Amino acid sequence: MLLRFYALADAVGSRYRALILLACFCGLRWGELAGLQRGDIDTERRTIRVARQLSEVAGRPLFFAPPKSDAGKRLVAIPPMILPDVLSHLDTFTPPGADALLFTSPTGKLLRHPNFRRGVWLPALAASGLDVHFHDLRHTGNVLVAEAGANLRELMERMGHSTSRAALIYLHSTSERQHRLADAVAARVQAELGQAEKN
Repeated sequence: MLLRFYALADAVGSRYRALILLACFCGLRWGELAGLQRGDIDTERRTIRVARQLSEVAGRPLFFAPPKSDAGKRLVAIPPMILPDVLSHLDTFTPPGADALLFTSPTGKLLRHPNFRRGVWLPALAASGLDVHFHDLRHTGNVLVAEAGANLRELMERMGHSTSRAALIYLHSTSERQHRLADAVAARVQAELGQAEKN
C-alpha cells in the first residue's frame, strides 16, 4: 500500500508531492497542511510546528484559525526519508520569509480544497489507480506510527487529540503485531538467559 501512496505523490506532480508525503507520513490534516508556513519547518531538527489551520466555511472567505484544540498545537517529527522532498519543495515552491505559505495554488493563492480536489487530486487518483480520500493519508500515517510501537499518549500528541477516543482507533491489534511483540519478548528473554549462562 505504501508504494501506491508514493505513486500518488508522483502523480500529483512536484508542486504537491511534499504535501502528499507530509499528509501520509506526518499525519497532518488538510487545513494544517494548507496553513503551514516556512517558519514552521525546522529542517535541522526534522520537525513541523502545527500552529494554525486554513479554514473553509461555506459563505465565508478562507481564514486562518488555531487548530481544533490546544492539543492540535504540536510538534511533529519528519521521517528522514521524506526530508529531501521537503527541502526540495522549500527551495522550489516556497517564497523566502518565515511567514511564506508552504503550499499555495500555482498562482500563489491560498490552497482551496475543492480546487485542489478537482484539479490535482482526482486526476492523480486516476493516474495512480488509487481510490482513497485525502484523509486516508493521515489515517495511514497514524496506523504506521501505532504499528511502530507508539503508545496512546504518543499517538495523541502526534495526532493533535486531547482525548484518547480517536487515538485508540489506531491501536488495534493485528496477528502480525502480536507475533512481533511475542518475538521481541522472546529475544529479550533469550538474551538475558544467555547472559546468565555466561556468568
